[in-house]
Order: sequence, then structure tokens, then C-alpha cells
Amino acid sequence: LIACLAWHDKKAKDEDFIALLPLIKQAAGDERNFVKKAVNWALRHIGKRNPSLNKAALELAREIREFGSRSARWIASDAIRELESEKVQNRIRAR
Repeated sequence: LIACLAWHDKKAKDEDFIALLPLIKQAAGDERNFVKKAVNWALRHIGKRNPSLNKAALELAREIREFGSRSARWIASDAIRELESEKVQNRIRAR
């Protein structure tokens, strides 16, 4: 649901998504495949909204990477790779 809000709710404020980041952080260690994918999807879509949320999502991804679980490392590395990509950065700057 978080990813869908980040993707479709164009009028949502940044604060709404900042408030959801602790929930993403909490679920990042869950090894269940669907949970892992949902957390990753939500983190990536929040980070694609604008430069300030991109920065917040990248900071959270770097924190999650240090958790030590396989799931957390996968979520973090995939999110960092996409959110730091030239394509995403150019799209965010153009907004």
C-alpha cells in the first residue's frame, strides 16, 4: 500500500512519506519474499518522488544495509542502485 500511495497519490505531502519510513525500516529484516519485495518497492517509489524524499530514502537504505540480515542487504542494495542511477536522478532534477 505504501508503494501505491507513493506512485499514485501525487498530492501527498513529503511528511506523509517521512512518517512511513520507520515502518519500512521495521519490516526490512523480514525474510518473507513478498514482504521483502513490498518493502523494497515502497522504499524505491518514495525515493523517486522528489529530491528531498530521494535523500531520505537513500539514508534509510544505507541504515538498512547495516542490519546484517540477507533480506535487509538485498532491499538496501537494490534501492540504492536504483535511486542513485543516472536515469532516476535526472528525472528527479527535472521536476
